[in-house]
Amino acid sequence: MSTHQQITDSIVAAIEAGADGSGFKMPWHRSSGRPENVSSCRSYTGVNTLNLWCEEQFKGFSTSTWGTLKQWNQAGAKVKKGEKSAIVIFYKPLPEKEDDEPHDRRFVMRTSRVFNADQVDGFEPESVVLEDHTPHRPTDQFVAATGADVCFGGGRAFYNWAKDFIQLPPMDRFHDVQGFYSVLLHELSHWTGHDHRLAREFGERFGTEAYAFEELIAELSAAFLCADLGVSNEPRPDHAEYVAGWLRILKSDQRAIFTAAAQAQKAVEFLHSLATNKEKSAA
Repeated sequence: MSTHQQITDSIVAAIEAGADGSGFKMPWHRSSGRPENVSSCRSYTGVNTLNLWCEEQFKGFSTSTWGTLKQWNQAGAKVKKGEKSAIVIFYKPLPEKEDDEPHDRRFVMRTSRVFNADQVDGFEPESVVLEDHTPHRPTDQFVAATGADVCFGGGRAFYNWAKDFIQLPPMDRFHDVQGFYSVLLHELSHWTGHDHRLAREFGERFGTEAYAFEELIAELSAAFLCADLGVSNEPRPDHAEYVAGWLRILKSDQRAIFTAAAQAQKAVEFLHSLATNKEKSAA
């Protein structure tokens, strides 16, 4: 079985488990941050984030810290006997040819095996406590720095593509502030796909499922942003209707989840770049 298919099957299983009739909870609905490497302290990105979240969900891990066998040994910890690893992917550049142009650079996918902190002895992860009942100033500042037009009022949350604005109910209409921010970041993710920004269009590849695929990208992008900003990502029951479409896409195209995760990561990096540029211009 190919690596693409193996990772896709794992994510499909996690989505199906989250929509089994007992509620709507996807592997990206969580209060912890992105999976992080124990050696570099850097967060995993793209499909690696999603795949490791699935592993954490399936195995009930309490941490999001991961490392290879060698990295855990270097950290003074030891992987427990019998523990099974998870896959992460990375792309290694192939040797350049003399007549290669910069845009002709080629990469080959490689895999590595990692273990969660719960699978080792001799490591104590830091605990993170999120505030659930106070406005989150870093997220407010982040959204403002993007320059997105956000209007508050009414009882529905949506992004108006034609008029290029986000509509959001006021904070007191939400169960808690975490839900408010996770919805705001979801709509902000849709905002990145406008023709004047990242110009996301998938009609040719996914046909009638293109809208569901865009919703999947926004779901993943919002989840990545929530993890980056320290916000709990709350389930949106109204998105349960898209699950069947997501599963049809993923089961028919083993590379679709890689595309979705890559597009979500691209949206996140675009938004971070807007916020960073705003900070620089204010300095």
